[in-house]
Amino acid sequence: MHPAFSVIFLTTLIGVGQGLFLALFSSQTYTMVDVLPAQPGGYYAVGGLLALGFLVAGLLLSFFHLGHPERAWRAASQWRTSWLSREVIALPAVMGMVFIYAVANWLEFDADLYGWGMPGQVALTIGSVGAAANLALFLCTGMVYAAVRFLQEWASPLTVVNYFLLGSASGFAFAAAYAAVYAPAMVEFYAGWAIAITLAALVTRAASLFRNARLKRVSNVQTAIGVRHPQVQQRAMGFMAGSYNTREYFHGRTLAFMKSVKWIFLVLVFPVPVLLLWLGLSNESAPLLALAFAVQYLGLLFERWFFFAQANHPQNLYYQVVG
Repeated sequence: MHPAFSVIFLTTLIGVGQGLFLALFSSQTYTMVDVLPAQPGGYYAVGGLLALGFLVAGLLLSFFHLGHPERAWRAASQWRTSWLSREVIALPAVMGMVFIYAVANWLEFDADLYGWGMPGQVALTIGSVGAAANLALFLCTGMVYAAVRFLQEWASPLTVVNYFLLGSASGFAFAAAYAAVYAPAMVEFYAGWAIAITLAALVTRAASLFRNARLKRVSNVQTAIGVRHPQVQQRAMGFMAGSYNTREYFHGRTLAFMKSVKWIFLVLVFPVPVLLLWLGLSNESAPLLALAFAVQYLGLLFERWFFFAQANHPQNLYYQVVG
């Protein structure tokens, strides 16, 4: 497939926003049971607004992928059958919950909702709903691609798992850098989880690469044109020049280029951020933690480009003279 940079930025940016919110909410939950030191509401409010900023940026950049942005609202109309429609609904819902979470913490709204006699119950309730919405958005985003059965590279549960783990890893990495400036006592929690999630993502992403390298194609030249004769040879592509089919369903890059992108993202997303997170945690260095997030996000741009480009559309069998 031909990767669209607007979709690459959409999926990576909202992943950071979702991961950052989950990091903030999980740490706030730990403070309620005295596992982590309590932080003022403003800390979670500003963090929530930063998460919202990533989500909004991803949404705005996605409009560049639309031929008629004014009709974008129609994408939600097929929610009964389309994962894309469900994603279109889930994203604004997540943005709304993150905003409410930030406002509630900024104003320090609280009440004894459940008779527990402990503070933070309002934030816990709003955060729980927001966390559920974030998990639903991860599911919808991953299933947009995993549900496309004829693109065998995508049609796997690993697609959903990788979207969740990679987004969470980047969000926790950003949270570590954020905490290094405003709440140093929380850095160990965020950085430790960022390392753990990154290592888990390495395992699942490597598993998907291993799987895709050994796929047995269900389509061939015969099925591409509906002729079952055992010897079918293509002599021409049917076009004097390029077309929509040759532009949008194939990336046009060489095998060597694809391999280089794969190794770039494997290095930038996994070992380098883990090393920087470990060094930043050991030295209590905010710049190193910020660099860890920046390097990992850059690597995620390469990873997402490779994810889209690796998918081999069956129609390329017919246009193999070009592909």
